[in-house]
Amino acid sequence: SYRAVSRRLACGDVEGRLEAIFGRVRAIQAKSGRFDMLLCVGNFFGSTSEAEWAEYRTGAKKAPIPTYVLGANNPDTLSYFPDVSGCELAENITYLGRRGVYSGCSGLQIAYLSGTEAQQQPAPAHCFSAKDVAELKTSLLSTPNFRGVDILLTSPWPRDVGTFANSAGEIDTKKCGSKLVSDLAASLKPRYHFAALEKAYYERLPYRNHMVLQETPQHVTRFIALADVGNTSKKKYLYAFSIVPMSSMDPAELVKQPQDVTENPYRKLRKEAPKSKAPLSAEEEPACQFFFDLNKHQGKKRPSEGKERGDSQPKQAKKPPQPTGPCWFCLASPEVEKHLVVSIGTHCYLALAKGGLSPDHVLILPIGHYQSVVDLSSEVLEEVTKYKAALKEFFRSKGKRYVLFERNYRSQHLQLQVIPVPLDLCTSEDIKEAFITQAQEQQIELLEIPEHSDIAQVAQPGTPYFYVELDTGEKLFHRIRGRFPLQFGRCVLASEALLAQPQRADWRQCAAQRPEEAAQARAFRRDFEPFDFSLRD
Repeated sequence: SYRAVSRRLACGDVEGRLEAIFGRVRAIQAKSGRFDMLLCVGNFFGSTSEAEWAEYRTGAKKAPIPTYVLGANNPDTLSYFPDVSGCELAENITYLGRRGVYSGCSGLQIAYLSGTEAQQQPAPAHCFSAKDVAELKTSLLSTPNFRGVDILLTSPWPRDVGTFANSAGEIDTKKCGSKLVSDLAASLKPRYHFAALEKAYYERLPYRNHMVLQETPQHVTRFIALADVGNTSKKKYLYAFSIVPMSSMDPAELVKQPQDVTENPYRKLRKEAPKSKAPLSAEEEPACQFFFDLNKHQGKKRPSEGKERGDSQPKQAKKPPQPTGPCWFCLASPEVEKHLVVSIGTHCYLALAKGGLSPDHVLILPIGHYQSVVDLSSEVLEEVTKYKAALKEFFRSKGKRYVLFERNYRSQHLQLQVIPVPLDLCTSEDIKEAFITQAQEQQIELLEIPEHSDIAQVAQPGTPYFYVELDTGEKLFHRIRGRFPLQFGRCVLASEALLAQPQRADWRQCAAQRPEEAAQARAFRRDFEPFDFSLRD
């Protein structure tokens, strides 16, 4: 495979400055040795190209290495590209075409899409449409054992590429770029994706192309946006890299995950995409059949239902262990602040949180002494589920959705923190994005776990963990292996990204006087009464 290593250069908008770019390439080759090709994204031609271009077009001058360019991004430069399907423009300078895949003799696959996203139909000649993107995707995704492409070339940035990532500086990635390009990148899974047009250099942290715990590991993508050639701000416009074609690589080497890998910025698009049933390869199991243990024993798989704990007998109802000392949350304990209790079931109770993030921040707690959700007996778990359903209905009636989290770390008695968030404040995706982004900033790996799975399938009893659950059933999970910030869940919810009340991140700063707490509990009890199954059962 080492023979297959190829050295490439990629550059941003040339805008007709041919002498500048080719002069720079010659200088780099004189210093660092020969490169195989130059890939140009963005505007290759500019408004003042004609005189310089004439010398190359007539053969008076020649590009120093094979140069591949994308097509026009505006009507003014359309005339430079005589054949929409691609053609040689001058010796050593090739227009790739409107869209397609270029495969070199080394086996390297380069997917490309020329132009900018069309804002009208039919699409003008310098634009691409949803149909172009769909046809390019189909041509590749229909090939047997498709894993991705080596390189993707587009002129516009993909919309939202900055999600879960390092800052793109002055570029707002939520507004800039093309959604169609995001969709293309999400499907084609390039190892490198180059773009331009924004006159900015941005090298995004690499992102993963698989759902952890749900799909077999895949290679990462590196997105690199390049500035315009010869810009006065000295922003990087030329990028050198070496690449071995995916087809020549050892699979284990290909899927190695770098330390700084992030969540996929287009995960929302991947979820919305229709779930096509691709045939499974021999090495893969259907994702719904197995979930992977998060402990270090690689390769051990656990069935997702039935014999979860290795015994085929139905779980016997067992008495919860007794606390080793005073417990603030066992309902029979004198330490419990009973004025905060708002509902009592058979196995669980609800209480307002002391120093809550909001007046309707509640806790679901087992009456007996259980340390975590993983330790609960089946009848206690069943009642926890009933309380979650009742709270969902209750909060939705008030125009809110709940966020639930548990920290099974430095805690004795299970506390499920349930915090309502106004529906018009943020979407469930915004909430997940806030948790994942703030987790990454603190080097916490927060993974989305499969729908319809429960925590017992990814954590053994006694395992320290943190998990978040939305009222849609979506869950994020972190296996705690060392230290963990005790207020992490509250900090994320209190942050500017969500409730925008950072001053309430520490409950001790929010604790009210007992009469005020009692009044809040009475108000909650009254409002919750129509939804409280414990009053009817």
